Amino acid sequence: MAVREILKLGNPNLRQRAKDYCSELIGSDIFFQIVTDLRDSLHQSGGIGLAAPQIDIPFRILVIEITNTSTRYGEIQPLPFEVFVNPVISVIDQKKQGFWEGCLSVPGMMGYVERPKKIKVDYLNETGEDKSAFFEDFLATVFQHELDHLDGTLYVDRIADPKLFAFEEEYRRFHV
Repeated sequence: MAVREILKLGNPNLRQRAKDYCSELIGSDIFFQIVTDLRDSLHQSGGIGLAAPQIDIPFRILVIEITNTSTRYGEIQPLPFEVFVNPVISVIDQKKQGFWEGCLSVPGMMGYVERPKKIKVDYLNETGEDKSAFFEDFLATVFQHELDHLDGTLYVDRIADPKLFAFEEEYRRFHV
């Protein structure tokens, strides 16, 4: 097991743009160690997504896994563990939707963020295969949140109304 420390807000490495991962290295021992570290760290933290920069790996790699489909937003579709290398987003529906977001790098806090409702993600999977996927509603938000980490952006940067930024306890008390 290779659980790595998750960087927290204030660490300058979270604010760096991650580098593209060399596609020729997909399948290498180093690549599988990165994926293992991401998976183990994600599982240990109880999150649903984790980007490599959050564990101080400066590459455009992220993982998503949704097994608990009952959320504060209602039922969502499950998503088996998936690796996204060098992902690129295309906005399919400019209409915005808002959700209260939390982040493993900003523990104990929640913020209301509006993002495009439907996106397309083009990426390489863990075998180096070109893939495309469409996501909407909550899953679109999850992907945009994680992809932001690859550009050195945190959800707190996208909160339009600072009154909608709260500790998790206060969020549950006043905003649910």
